[in-house]
Amino acid sequence: MVRSSYHIKRTVMGQLPFGADLYNGLTQIVQEENISLGRITALGATTFAKVAFYSQSEKKYLPLEFPSPMEILSCFGNVSLRDAKPFVHVHLVLSDIEGKTFSGHLLPDTILFACEVFIDEFEGEQRVREYDERTGLYLWKGECLL
Repeated sequence: MVRSSYHIKRTVMGQLPFGADLYNGLTQIVQEENISLGRITALGATTFAKVAFYSQSEKKYLPLEFPSPMEILSCFGNVSLRDAKPFVHVHLVLSDIEGKTFSGHLLPDTILFACEVFIDEFEGEQRVREYDERTGLYLWKGECLL
């Protein structure tokens, strides 16, 4: 079994502006910075959030919307190539005013109140996403770790 090793080439960090779309903002950064392999982390708050749960039986994303202010407790994802372009895959954990948490796969239309972003660009073998018939998802092509 072959396992790939990666090293951090650089870290891009900064904030996204009030009112920005989180998904589109992250995509814009990786495209402008020419990052095709990396790790994304962020924290902040939203005024409107849209995430999704992937239904394994239906093989489709089921969207969930949160129209009131939410804290971003965790925003974690990666950057790889899909259709020869940088693609961001991010999951989000949100908290409401009562401390209840909600989470899911980040979708466009998540609007920011504030957000600090860290993107680690990696050096190493490129990861490419291809459609996987069994799951209905675009997964990394190549060997599994186990």
